[in-house]
Amino acid sequence: MKRISNYLKMRVLGALEHAPGDTLNARYQAVSKMTFQDEDGHPRHFTWRTIQTWWYHYREHGVTDPPARADKNTLRKIAPEDILAAIEKALPSFRTGGSGKNAKRPLNIQALYRACIEQGYLRHDQIAPNTFRRAVKKYDLLKPDTADLPKRRLAFAKAHANDLWQTDTLHGPSLRFPRYNKSVQVFLIAFIDDASRVISHGQFFDADNTENLIECLQNALFKRGIPKAIYADNGSNYSAKEFHQICTRLGTVLIHTPVRDGASKGKIERFFRTVRDQYLNQNLDHISCLQELNEHFTHWVENTYHCRDHSTLGMRPLDRFGLDLNRIRHFHQCQFNHELFYLEETRKVRIDNTFQFQNIRYEAPRDLRGKTITLRYSRFSTSTIPEPPIAYFDGERLGATILLDPVNNDRKPNLGSDNF
Repeated sequence: MKRISNYLKMRVLGALEHAPGDTLNARYQAVSKMTFQDEDGHPRHFTWRTIQTWWYHYREHGVTDPPARADKNTLRKIAPEDILAAIEKALPSFRTGGSGKNAKRPLNIQALYRACIEQGYLRHDQIAPNTFRRAVKKYDLLKPDTADLPKRRLAFAKAHANDLWQTDTLHGPSLRFPRYNKSVQVFLIAFIDDASRVISHGQFFDADNTENLIECLQNALFKRGIPKAIYADNGSNYSAKEFHQICTRLGTVLIHTPVRDGASKGKIERFFRTVRDQYLNQNLDHISCLQELNEHFTHWVENTYHCRDHSTLGMRPLDRFGLDLNRIRHFHQCQFNHELFYLEETRKVRIDNTFQFQNIRYEAPRDLRGKTITLRYSRFSTSTIPEPPIAYFDGERLGATILLDPVNNDRKPNLGSDNF
């Protein structure tokens, strides 16, 4: 049987957010009766026990599969740098040049291991032959000098809209806004659909941080639907825990590029080049603030970029996106959708059913004494009295917590009692 993809597992776990039922077990049963389609369009059903197992592994380890051993495929007795030093010392005893058939003959790893042992650079109790072979292959310890040449790449495109979004941040110029009376460096965060080249959303900010990335993602999701996967680099914003949590709640797979391989996100990089050459080269002196800049940029994207034929597609991006409208996955109608974008922390409930959060004491919405609960709260709260966080327990939404009022909790005296 075909292996179940991580994307499909995330979709199943994402369905738990809106499944009917007052308990987690009831929602397991409800989701087990749903039909899901895999990447090939085949219907799939999963038992409630399977869904429970996936949820347990995700809740405990952040993945749907059982975690591997912490020391798997690692070297416990010797560092890769020590193996490389031993190889470099033993290599002069091997003939790596030559002509004819021997000119490009690869080194025999087994013979190289024996040479390191015989010459005293390594010991048998440090590393076994098979471990040596795996380390050489894993860390490319025999990498030739030509390994620094540009990586071979293939042009690719997803088959359907919202199969994959690429995202990145463009460090833009410093613009002088009359309203601020100073120069402000702007940062453009954008999401582009791989198949149609539609800009799901792009927005300028005055700072490159995770909060602005989440705001841009939220706007993109409500405008264009939910993607199956997001392709991002390894920057701190795109590797942030909260960004990963949001993708998991949506059933979206977050994929990171290889380290220092920005060229793998070719489509978003090409769009940023278009922004530099065609948009930022315009006269923007009439723009007075960041909000006006974003309104002007959105008008350019929707009325210029989206409405002209793309050289690769041979059609307008919006027209290509429209071909897959029946495949687009949108949010379910739910009053709690905004909580998908909340921050998340855990707290242990005290024996009096209270906990402390941001130096304020709250009561749990149910009797959860001694339990560890998950709290979701808005990052954009600006009021002096913060909005009470939302409590979750074992994936079940319990509702808003209650600001502690110890006077109101005091039992009123019984006037007819002798103990008054």
